[in-house]
Amino acid sequence: MQHDASAQRKPPGRLIFLIGPSGSGKDSLIDAAREQLSAAGVEIARRVITRSPEAKGEAAHGVTPERFAAMQAAGEFAMYWQANGLAYGIPAQVNDWLAQGRSVLVNGSRAYLPEARQRYPDLLAVCLEVKPEILRERLLARGRETPQQVDQRLARGAQLQAGPDSAVYRLDNSGSLATAVCALLELLRHERLLV
Repeated sequence: MQHDASAQRKPPGRLIFLIGPSGSGKDSLIDAAREQLSAAGVEIARRVITRSPEAKGEAAHGVTPERFAAMQAAGEFAMYWQANGLAYGIPAQVNDWLAQGRSVLVNGSRAYLPEARQRYPDLLAVCLEVKPEILRERLLARGRETPQQVDQRLARGAQLQAGPDSAVYRLDNSGSLATAVCALLELLRHERLLV
């Protein structure tokens, strides 16, 4: 009798694709939930961005555009896209984690969501939403852009937000970060992604 190794193989993990406008608090939410997610076996992918390492914001791996292009050509990214004049890449390591049966949280892009769904058909799309006036305040407080650039970013975000998508779970992050963390963890429990 032949042994069937596939029967013992762990089912692949699920990609959690966190999206939302810049300033909606994706990085803050990830940081605030990091310990609980790690304890529950959820991996968090660290993005590669063509932003200088000194720039304020997420703990991404900052690289030059030339280095990013070399990494892309070498197949080092599972996903990559351009937004707001920057290039973003998700390391190919996420595919290893998924193959090992681990769930993986990715700070994604609303514009890239259709392509991400093609690559990972069972992904869980989670969109952080924030009231427009609060979002504008947050973007201005970051100090990365002029008020005009902030307004352009908000206009672009409004276009991407157009049209409801029943396959995207929406979490409001207009209030306290603790409330948003609880809502995210509750959603992941409901989806059976927390162990």
